[in-house]
Amino acid sequence: MNTFICYDRCSTCKKAQKWLDANGVEYEIRPIKEENPTAQELAEWIPASGKEARKFFNTSGQLYRQMGLSQKVKEMSDQEIIDLLSTDGMLVKRPLMITDKGVWVGFKEAEWEEKLL
Repeated sequence: MNTFICYDRCSTCKKAQKWLDANGVEYEIRPIKEENPTAQELAEWIPASGKEARKFFNTSGQLYRQMGLSQKVKEMSDQEIIDLLSTDGMLVKRPLMITDKGVWVGFKEAEWEEKLL
């Protein structure tokens, strides 16, 4: 089963969910704020996404800015990034789509269409 990890007040998440519904993609919703990704999950998802660990940060989020992470992230190891991301779902870029075909971070309609349809 596909897992759609989102934040209900995020406009990009709403757009992605609308796209999923319009295209008949089955999924389970997992609210990122209430069910933060664990370090173990992130350690599996990051390689499955094909992206660098730092790409999993929600760089436009308030918490990211408050913590001054834009400079710190450049010096952090993947494990340090995973450990930090697992502390608060609001640090994690969203939406996340977890499937048996891979993991997608953020909503790029063309990418999702290619992978899910």
